[in-house]
Amino acid sequence: QVQLVESGGGLVQPGGSLTLSCVASGETLNGYLIAWFRQAQGQERKMVAVITRGGSTNYADAVNGRFTISRDDARNEGYLQMNSLKPEDTAIYYCGVRRTYLGYSEREVDYKAWGQGTQVTVSS
Repeated sequence: QVQLVESGGGLVQPGGSLTLSCVASGETLNGYLIAWFRQAQGQERKMVAVITRGGSTNYADAVNGRFTISRDDARNEGYLQMNSLKPEDTAIYYCGVRRTYLGYSEREVDYKAWGQGTQVTVSS
């Protein structure tokens, strides 16, 4: 059973950068899609970025061009590099995984093994 732990969040000024990490244990991430979602206060959890086993990526319109998702299967980790951060990026960020053979998805309900999340606050 794969377990995930997110880290790397914090307080950053608008225009700043952060890199989030998603460390897996229990199973290898090889064979999984990895996705980052975020949940702002009072809102539902929404997809931010997805990366396939082969390295193909997709992003929410709100972050496209500013965020970069990546993975290192040898280290069993996923990452989200966030640049040009805006106050509206403030949220708790979560990573989740989905078995590749189940097909591509951007729906929260299709992912599992959520960690506790990591808080990102963008404020001056």
